[in-house]
Amino acid sequence: MEAKEAFLEERLNHSDCAKSLLPVRDALDALNGKWKLQIIISLMFGNKRFTQIAKEIPNITDKMLSKELRDLEANELVKRTVYDSIPVVVEYTLTEHGHSLRELIDVLRVWGVKHRNLVMGREVVES
Repeated sequence: MEAKEAFLEERLNHSDCAKSLLPVRDALDALNGKWKLQIIISLMFGNKRFTQIAKEIPNITDKMLSKELRDLEANELVKRTVYDSIPVVVEYTLTEHGHSLRELIDVLRVWGVKHRNLVMGREVVES
């Protein structure tokens, strides 16, 4: 009976692992790359126009920012609003789904401070 129990436990663990991997992979696919989370963080501080986002994120090119904003829009994390004005104004906003990342980003920020302190031996002051 022990062999059967071990087999069932192994199957359960494998099944649990597979069930955990898929949603994590989906999340990473939606947030992958070095720019998406930075864009989301920028928009957590308010609605912004393209040039405002570009100024807040060092070294991102306009082409990359445009691509990443389109990806974030496709994943319903960012909303693009075009105002019928002269000149035309385009504003980016986090959706409710985008705002749901706030807790995750805060946990990543805290972990990042600890990681930086450990790996680089530099003290980073948390804000």
